[in-house]
Amino acid sequence: MLLKTFRWAFAVTALGLAAGVLYDGWTALGIVAILSVLEISLSFDNAVINAGILKKMNAFWQRIFLTVGIVIAVFGMRLVFPVVIVAVSARLSPWSAVHLALTDKDRYQELVTDAHPSIAAFGGMFLMMIFLDFVFQDREIKWLGWLERPLAKLGSVDMLSVCIALIVLLVSAITFGAHAHQHGGTHADKAETVLLAGIAGLITYMIVGGLSGFFEQRLENEEEREHEAEQEAERAGRPGSPVKLAGKAAFFMFLYLEVLDASFSFDGVIGAFAITNDIVLMALGLGIGAMYVRSLTVYLVRQGTLDDYVYLEHGAHYAIGALSVILLVTIQYQINEIITGLVGVVLIGASFWSSVRRNRALRTAS
Repeated sequence: MLLKTFRWAFAVTALGLAAGVLYDGWTALGIVAILSVLEISLSFDNAVINAGILKKMNAFWQRIFLTVGIVIAVFGMRLVFPVVIVAVSARLSPWSAVHLALTDKDRYQELVTDAHPSIAAFGGMFLMMIFLDFVFQDREIKWLGWLERPLAKLGSVDMLSVCIALIVLLVSAITFGAHAHQHGGTHADKAETVLLAGIAGLITYMIVGGLSGFFEQRLENEEEREHEAEQEAERAGRPGSPVKLAGKAAFFMFLYLEVLDASFSFDGVIGAFAITNDIVLMALGLGIGAMYVRSLTVYLVRQGTLDDYVYLEHGAHYAIGALSVILLVTIQYQINEIITGLVGVVLIGASFWSSVRRNRALRTAS
């Protein structure tokens, strides 16, 4: 099962490392390997969250997630995205941005770094909404009951998560603007850009998440009706008709997964510049890492890991909350990628250990 699920990841690893050697020798192989590890460590919580969504989709859409989805993830976010943000921020044509990335790597890195505040604001808001909607929802299984019970009660207030996210964004923009003004005002105009990018992230979450939830609810209602019809047919001695999954529901859940992956990849793309400013090596290394994250997502679904270790999803959402805060803080301050990765690993590790202890207690009680 393990080899079958990860076979494409292993194949992409071999091809990616070979391409790195052909592109720039053995030094490039080491850089690609380091970037792969960086992406996996920063995105492990992404795999857990994705698995919670992907388990609702059938085998066909799981294959789409691993094939079409990985093309979007690797070429879209790890290769095209850094070029697009340079083109937009520097008001260059896409071809000029590509030429700059290949011929003047230092200037290219400078432009990407300059665009970081707006990237962090967009990704930070999107991820923060995921975290807030999770902690404000009342659920039967609670990991940190002392915290989750009062938060679930607060969740009965309409639009609370949106209000909190907007307040955090406003504080971030004002703080960034004041900091820039104190240092000569060279980036004071970026406060408005941060505000607009954060609002764009919030709107993106509400549109994609809202459509996904709408079609998912329609799918559940349709399945319930067909299940009742199937039971009625069985009572009447007729064979029941198979349940057909609604394509729109799966499509919008797939779209939601892609936007989610994009938000998670922001820190990996920005962090990769600490290692190299060569977009080819970045695409190879981060692409290999993204493939492992995708394969891990499918593995968690097929093994039923989230059902066996019930607190894993909680730990991943807390890691998302921490990552959203880190992204917003990096608008003004630099935070080492090792810290970002360790926060997620520690939170997910703690939730996994809590799940193990819970399972042992249940076995002992029975």
